[in-house]
Amino acid sequence: MKTVVLLSDARHAISGRATLSGLEARAISLAAALDPAPRGLHAGGGAEGVSAGLGHGLQGLDVLDLPEGADPVPALAAHLQAALGKNDAPGIVLAGRRGEGGLETGLVPYLLADALGLPILADAVALRQGEAAGTLVVDQAMQKGARRRVTIRLPAVVTVHPLAPPPRPFAYAKMRRGEIRFLPTAEAIGDTAGGGNGSGSGEERPHRARPKLMRTGGTAAGAHNLHVGPEPEEAARLILDYLEANGIRRYGDTRG
Repeated sequence: MKTVVLLSDARHAISGRATLSGLEARAISLAAALDPAPRGLHAGGGAEGVSAGLGHGLQGLDVLDLPEGADPVPALAAHLQAALGKNDAPGIVLAGRRGEGGLETGLVPYLLADALGLPILADAVALRQGEAAGTLVVDQAMQKGARRRVTIRLPAVVTVHPLAPPPRPFAYAKMRRGEIRFLPTAEAIGDTAGGGNGSGSGEERPHRARPKLMRTGGTAAGAHNLHVGPEPEEAARLILDYLEANGIRRYGDTRG
């Protein structure tokens, strides 16, 4: 399951130096558990700070060269849109909830998901491959310590919660061996800024319905199972299981 981890321009709280975000280091840990060769993706002026992700488990890092203060979303969207059309397209794009110490808003993952037409799920603390092909099971952090389990269809964007597992130990040798690719973005930014056709008139594309959510069964801890876009047979089974679990019988059923 190929994964890409978005890396931001994080800054150390005291020194102000470029550093790797703690949440993104946790995202790398989750990615490495699913993909033996996860890659990082950063839109900015260089690899200072984010290159530390190679020491935490990334096998490679792509840096989209952008001037300081530029909007990273168009360049990220163009790069990932091109990747989604390939055989080895990423199934999961992981990101932190928000950056640390830079010009962060916390909106980049949402704007990126919207630009790519992908579903987004927030506050993941654990990930595993679903039983059905092309699905991902996510444990999502909720209020007051509760968690719920969500099944989503891939590709998708997922943000990581601070309660996710801690980062893998840093290995300097791995950082030195990791591959860093610096990629130009002028053409991609121009295409995206002009609506995808370079004319500035906007891009027309067919409507894509958002996936519907189905919640099933709860637990004493307040957790739920949530299914995104299940197949009709699976949806019917889940509905029947839910009705029976909550003591609701079909009309005319006299059992019990």
